Amino acid sequence: MIRIDDAVITAQTLEGRLAGERQVEIGPGAKLTPSAQDLLRVQGVEIVRREAGNHSPPTPTLAPAPAPAVPHAAGRQAFAGIFCPNVVLFDSQNRVNHAEMERYINWLIEVGIHGLYPNGSTGEFARLSQEERQDVVRLVCEVNKGRVPILAGASEANLRDVLKMAEYYASLGVDAIALMPPYYYEISSESLFEYFAEIAEESPLDILLYNIPRFTQELSIDLLERLLPYDRIFGTKDSSRDLPRVLNTMNRLRQQRPDYVVMTGCEEIVFPSVLMGANGGTIATSGIVPEVIVELYEKAKSGDIERARELQYRILDLINLMLLGVNFPEGFKTGVAARGFDVGPARTSSSASEQEYLIKLEAQINCVLADMGYPVQGPRACPATNLPPIVGR
Repeated sequence: MIRIDDAVITAQTLEGRLAGERQVEIGPGAKLTPSAQDLLRVQGVEIVRREAGNHSPPTPTLAPAPAPAVPHAAGRQAFAGIFCPNVVLFDSQNRVNHAEMERYINWLIEVGIHGLYPNGSTGEFARLSQEERQDVVRLVCEVNKGRVPILAGASEANLRDVLKMAEYYASLGVDAIALMPPYYYEISSESLFEYFAEIAEESPLDILLYNIPRFTQELSIDLLERLLPYDRIFGTKDSSRDLPRVLNTMNRLRQQRPDYVVMTGCEEIVFPSVLMGANGGTIATSGIVPEVIVELYEKAKSGDIERARELQYRILDLINLMLLGVNFPEGFKTGVAARGFDVGPARTSSSASEQEYLIKLEAQINCVLADMGYPVQGPRACPATNLPPIVGR
């Protein structure tokens, strides 16, 4: 028999220690991840769970008992500021372009982004295979080297795959996962509660719930409140584009958990959200103009109202161009290309007229970037705006 004292035991942990053993002894509060349970079951290894305060010989079992939710460590990574839900760059063969992705991620960190958010909506996670989603997060972790916190999207088609993905991300050093409601099939509010509760009890990583009713069912504030006792769930990212909802979320949930994190996912309301107490945002435009979005957050946080207001208004034209009138997230990828990165081919089909529109969109984005004060190459036919630059000041 071998003894493992880890609080969370993964398949990787077991593979390195079993060495043909037929019994493994674990602590009373230890958590076995789904892949660890699968590995033990396949190999016929008995689980011996020690009872707290009981020094009598433990009783072996083949079915691991459920463990309580793992409380967060005192050093839980602070989630605040601007997290970039980065796009994924592809090569000419429509594979993840590792070299260009490395250059892009390094650039985001070097210009001051506060955190990275691979496999978000802007990262087209639903258009990637599971292996590609893992590859993107692994690549981001390797490039990051611990410089900024990483929030990885872990929304899979079923609960078991979510937990397996969370386990894999934990092995990479990811700080937390973002999790939206199950997509395609709508489920009852009670089932939704049970879904998140079970994941919160089993996940090796902290969880930021993701409300995005445009793509899946809404997470009601009532539901968020019911989930407050689950310590693994530390906050919410809200992409409802609804400022009153963001304010009500903070006002209601922080009465019970003052440290509850609320991030906005909407560029248009970064300033008022932060001014009213939001912790920051996961902002797609930060992948194109990270300098501006980071400064917007910092000025709002420090109380420089005039500068924050100026920056908030100046990003509206850019977000409207990239979000409206084009397949999501092709407008944002066009913006990333305007900043000098090879985004590669699209992962979705588009008509000839849509492709022609993207060419015009590139010129329009270039105009907005030039107005902001960025050096821009490529086509543009810009009307005179006489707007002062907002970068490099």
